[in-house]
Amino acid sequence: MSWCRLRTATGEAVCGVTSLAGEIYLLRRKERDQVEVYDSTAYRLQRSLTVPNARAFTDMTSCEHYYSVYIGDDIVECVHRLNVQGAVTRWTVHDKPQRMSVNAAHNVLVTCPVVRKLKEFSSNGNLLREIALPSEVVNPRHAIQTHSGQFIVCHGGLGKAVHRVCMISADGRHIVHSHGGQPGSDTGQYNGPVHLAVDDNESVFVADRDNRRVTLLSPTLENANLVASGDQLNGEPLSLYLDIQHRRRRIYVTVSESMVDGSETGRVVVFNV
Repeated sequence: MSWCRLRTATGEAVCGVTSLAGEIYLLRRKERDQVEVYDSTAYRLQRSLTVPNARAFTDMTSCEHYYSVYIGDDIVECVHRLNVQGAVTRWTVHDKPQRMSVNAAHNVLVTCPVVRKLKEFSSNGNLLREIALPSEVVNPRHAIQTHSGQFIVCHGGLGKAVHRVCMISADGRHIVHSHGGQPGSDTGQYNGPVHLAVDDNESVFVADRDNRRVTLLSPTLENANLVASGDQLNGEPLSLYLDIQHRRRRIYVTVSESMVDGSETGRVVVFNV
């Protein structure tokens, strides 16, 4: 496995990364030019786009079918939709959105941790359904729907007794498999699992924020292997994007680092996996 850093200027924290139409989109927490667009070969900055009236970004995902990027905002409680021309619209979630993903039906799956629900929206923001998660899933952070219809969900956080990655039935009622438990740093434990990526074989990449590592789980969540260590990341991993287009297999990891003066900087580390 090889890795490199995406050549972005050091600056505001990066809270999301994805790709669309052969370009890499990176989301920063700032007032203007929050979305930076890079070419996918040399990682050179092509342009910057502004999301108007944004307050607090939580995540970013994309859909090649609708040529759209979706950005969560937990203060406005909305999703901003950005097309490849840079036009921005938005729709309300009516709850605080956390992480997001796009399923096989090209709908947007929004994780709402406060109410422990997943909300599925059409590309235009029509609410299609709400999935209530089992009571054991406390503080869900990110969810991805597999091709079989089940959900992979990571949950836990500061002060929570259980930090896990779970496979949940398609109706949201039952935990089918799980990995993790009491928070910790040993193999098989997590300390802040915050973001996921799932490949075509339904193996699961997990960003383990406070352990500063990325792990790879087997499709049944039984076996775990280290993908990226703290030495390679040099910061806290906050989100993941798996690029398997055009015979590539790259995992993009957004990393946050706290500075001595209390500020926060962000970057992206890229691994061939």
